[in-house]
Amino acid sequence: MTVADVVLVHGLWSDGSSWSEVIPFLHDAGHRVVAVQLPLTSLEDDVVATRRVLERMSGPVVLAGWSYGGTVITNAAVAASNVSALVYVAAFAPDKGESSFQILQNFGATVGEAVQPYEDGLCGLDPDRYREVWAADLPAVRAEVLAAVQKPSALTCLETSSGEPAWRSIRSWYQVAEQDRALPPVAQRFMAERMGAVTTSVPASHSAPHSRAREVADLITRAAVSTA
Repeated sequence: MTVADVVLVHGLWSDGSSWSEVIPFLHDAGHRVVAVQLPLTSLEDDVVATRRVLERMSGPVVLAGWSYGGTVITNAAVAASNVSALVYVAAFAPDKGESSFQILQNFGATVGEAVQPYEDGLCGLDPDRYREVWAADLPAVRAEVLAAVQKPSALTCLETSSGEPAWRSIRSWYQVAEQDRALPPVAQRFMAERMGAVTTSVPASHSAPHSRAREVADLITRAAVSTA
């Protein structure tokens, strides 16, 4: 059995518990797992929070990101000598100088219509549209809970340009969510191909870590085995 340190990075409007369904499968596979708690105050702050966790790990580390978490791992893994693999789950994988928002614009994403601006530059998803846009394959009760516990996030997280991408130097895997209404599947496939990632797909909404936890965990384990 290949045992790896696995670091999981969540997306906007959420926290580390986004991986709560995935983690038991990773534990069953023998991996040591830490889910980062991002402040979601800026891309820079989120990268710093992730690097702090990476510095605690002995490695090799499989670093996985979901949604905006993909932008975070793309930047956090640069110069991280203990990261052996990057795994993107329905995630942004920006190139240098590209922002998450630009990717959404380039592929005609409409998720912005469901974003509610708050005070101080923070935002969230409209609870009435949360399931439709974010979690269409989850039971209504589950989606309502996730909508209720959203963590307000800074708009600048999406607007900040990415630095040199770690996927240029670290082997990458990508899982496309084929029923995603937030980050269009065509955008996901474009990014996966651009980075030369090993690519799989699941019939899932944007909330694949919740609805397809086993498949997500299996891909992370596959990356761990391939880079051991």
